[in-house]
Amino acid sequence: MPTKKKPQVTAAPARRRELLDTAAEVFAEQGYNATTVRKIADHAGMLAGSLYYHFDSKESMLEEILRTFLDELWGGYDTVLDAELGPRETLEALVTESFREIDRHRAAVAIYQKESRQLLAQERFAFLAESQRKFEKAWLATLERGVAAQVFRADLDVRLTYRFVRDTVWVAASWYRPGGQHSPEEIARQYLSMVLDGIAVRT
Repeated sequence: MPTKKKPQVTAAPARRRELLDTAAEVFAEQGYNATTVRKIADHAGMLAGSLYYHFDSKESMLEEILRTFLDELWGGYDTVLDAELGPRETLEALVTESFREIDRHRAAVAIYQKESRQLLAQERFAFLAESQRKFEKAWLATLERGVAAQVFRADLDVRLTYRFVRDTVWVAASWYRPGGQHSPEEIARQYLSMVLDGIAVRT
């Protein structure tokens, strides 16, 4: 009679996600360089050695946190960009999707804002630069399309507008808290009503 093999012990996906969420909060609050594996383990209520059962380093944890955030962000963005909406509707949908991602990945967004510049020097984080290039291209193309279609003002400096929209949307990660008074969709609606009244063609 053949002997049954013992099943290989693997980390439960839910537990892995929980540990990454904890690590993201610690990285966002204390900074990447100041955060040690021991600090993350302490916040997770486990020994540092036990954390290595799930991840081989804090770099691996940070990479997975940022990749997960950006994969979801681009999943939403690509859906919007492939929908062939008008430029105003595309801008509205991109802003709304951005606030949804802040709601889902607030800590990851905060890490990205604080740490991306120094992380770009490391080869394993080269994907951040590619994402930044795609991000800028998508937003600039939407704004330029709006100017060409006379939906946005002809005198609009699209690059300056892009930087303003980018920075004012993503800085929300510093104050937004999931489960608060306003949903991400409501915040996006309020934000868009302020921005679009400034860049839309006046009738």
